[in-house]
Amino acid sequence: MRIATWNVNSVRTRLDQVVAWLRLAQPDVLCLQETKVADALFPHAAFEALGYRAAISGQKAYNGVAILSRQPLEDVRVGFAALLPHDGEAAALGEQRRLISALVEGVRVLNLYVPNGSALGSDKYAYKLAWLGCLRRYLAVQAAEADPLCMLGDFNIGPEDRDLHDPARLSGGIMASGPERQALRQVLGSQLLDAFRLFEPGPGHWSWWDYRSGAWETDRGWRIDHIYLSADLVACATGCVIDRAPRANPQPSDHTPVVVNLAWPPEVEEDAGEDASWL
Repeated sequence: MRIATWNVNSVRTRLDQVVAWLRLAQPDVLCLQETKVADALFPHAAFEALGYRAAISGQKAYNGVAILSRQPLEDVRVGFAALLPHDGEAAALGEQRRLISALVEGVRVLNLYVPNGSALGSDKYAYKLAWLGCLRRYLAVQAAEADPLCMLGDFNIGPEDRDLHDPARLSGGIMASGPERQALRQVLGSQLLDAFRLFEPGPGHWSWWDYRSGAWETDRGWRIDHIYLSADLVACATGCVIDRAPRANPQPSDHTPVVVNLAWPPEVEEDAGEDASWL
């Protein structure tokens, strides 16, 4: 199973690019963030023509998440309230369309668009930390279901200095502050591991380049788009890559896709000493 994440910064503006990438990369699942479109206007037909069905949670001009899948999307859940129905903060935070999940071939795919936070000490920064706290409570409920979990999306956090192009200047600032990094560590606990870092421990790998100041041309990026796996999926992971190519497109998103390959579903081994033909 190949699962990908991509903040497309408007699915309708970038529709031709997303369609072209789907044809080339052939993921089984693609999670989109910042779709920036109301549900009634989501371009289902373009994806259905390629064999993908979509689960969506959008809003006009802002935020928005979607899961595209070649396989059936089961038990689709939108927002924090799906698992935290009695949590008042979850209901309030769910007004922004930033979270959707579904079961795909037995894997719980959880697609997130974590708030940016804007600036240290701002109301949006406090909102981001509250959102991450709510995500932690959400995952505690999710964990009780024991589904294999692939949590992915735009986290708007560089977890470590090796995830920033200039850590001496950027570490401690927005998207790399101590409280944000700590909140993310608390979300992950010991149960979820960074798929990319299973295969590539070194610095110099980015998934986002600011539109400003020639960041793409000078390769001054951040790694803020992540894929996290539960232990049962870590055991099946065969590779994880950042596909830089779409960032070089004309009028690109400022993010580029991240893709994990999983040997899933796992093969059932037959007992050589018994007749398993009835299975």
